[in-house]
Amino acid sequence: MYQDFELYIGGAWAAAMNGATKQVFDPATEEEIGKIADAGPDDLARALSAAAQGFEIWRRTGTWDRAAKIRRVADLIRERVDTIARVMSIETGKPLAEAVGETNGAADQFEWYSEETKRIYGQIIGSRTAESRLSVIYQPVGVVAAFSAWNFPALLPARKIAAALAAGCSVIVKPASEAPGSCGAIVQACHDAGIPAGVVNFVTGNSSMIARHLISSPVVRKVSVTGSVPVGKQILHLAADGVKKVSMELGGHGPVIVFDDADAEQAAAVCAATKFRNCGQVCISPTRFYVHENSYEAFAAKFAEVARSIKLGRGLDEGVQMGPMANARGLDTIKTMVADAVDKGADVLAGGNVPSEFNRGFYFEPTVLGRVPDDALVMNEEPFGPIAPLATFTEYDDVIRRANSLPFGLAGYVFTSNLGNATRASEDLEVGMVGVNEMLLATAEAPFGGIKESGMGREGGSLGIHDYLEPKYVKMKL
Repeated sequence: MYQDFELYIGGAWAAAMNGATKQVFDPATEEEIGKIADAGPDDLARALSAAAQGFEIWRRTGTWDRAAKIRRVADLIRERVDTIARVMSIETGKPLAEAVGETNGAADQFEWYSEETKRIYGQIIGSRTAESRLSVIYQPVGVVAAFSAWNFPALLPARKIAAALAAGCSVIVKPASEAPGSCGAIVQACHDAGIPAGVVNFVTGNSSMIARHLISSPVVRKVSVTGSVPVGKQILHLAADGVKKVSMELGGHGPVIVFDDADAEQAAAVCAATKFRNCGQVCISPTRFYVHENSYEAFAAKFAEVARSIKLGRGLDEGVQMGPMANARGLDTIKTMVADAVDKGADVLAGGNVPSEFNRGFYFEPTVLGRVPDDALVMNEEPFGPIAPLATFTEYDDVIRRANSLPFGLAGYVFTSNLGNATRASEDLEVGMVGVNEMLLATAEAPFGGIKESGMGREGGSLGIHDYLEPKYVKMKL
């Protein structure tokens, strides 16, 4: 399966210099589906050298030429969408339809940034004196080390690679070892689109070792990471020694506020469909549901009904709506959270168990927990899986306080038919993104990112390219 995806360094695919490999497993069957190269220090040294040389070429490539090549990457990804999506579904367990949607979303990133390439605008500042000219120009930051997660293995690296290329940077991308194939396919599309050798490099292997080696190198001037909060903090520490520019999109614990003026059943149907997408393994997944007491019974009943109707199975199988979780450690965490919530008095409204029809794979039933107390583990730590805890509220100030009580601030959601509630809540929630009567936030043309411990910087939209640029002020005396 991975015969074409080894290490991609300096414009060519090759095995690790020491021949080391790592296994990749299908989460639906727990069987090995292939091996990937396990990069060593010598491989990383080659990648750094190649990226440094590639940067000098790419930064001097004309913007229209860069734009054309980046747009060609988008076209190639769309042409290969079925192949890429199939690999992704096998690696992650997600339904094939979701994998197709994600692959097209990855292509959108390259299309968007192909256009942004030509719109890196500077600034002219009015001078105090007639003989002086003041201006600001933007220049690429340099070599980028990009680390992405396994839950969206095409979209996440695409956001980083496309923005870096648009800015004129070279990049070394390190995908998650659980699901490297779709990222490898994107790198192959970059190669086939004519991106020069050394501009895009792809390494796989031990995440901690690779991060330490790349970030400690003076060649790398920018670090981009999507991952958990603990991983983000470790990378921030590593980057501090070299005063590297860092952007990171980390975990969240998305609060959802359902006011009593909303259509409770309609809101529940939207929330349930979003909650169980990608088996709940989504950084902006709705994960804490605060429902007004007057609407709770109708909301809870509809949410549980939708959860019970979801068809589980292998992502490639017909009609499957939710696949397995990506790994055993995530499954163990969900089991612990359900048991803790029940011990603290929560009601199990749907699911709550490993489904009996699957004797292999990391499956867990779509689970809805009712009247979950605020001190339950699931209300305080990100439940990266198919579990939805419901709680009630009556007062606006109280629910805002509870929604903002955690150190996370990625996304939040509001359901209401009242413009006042919509405006106040969207402004008062301490998050980087808010959906009002809407939950599908991610799109190429909008900025994606969080505040507090959920990260810094933005990916996507016209803001996303700025994390890969440095402003330079120029004062000229005539």
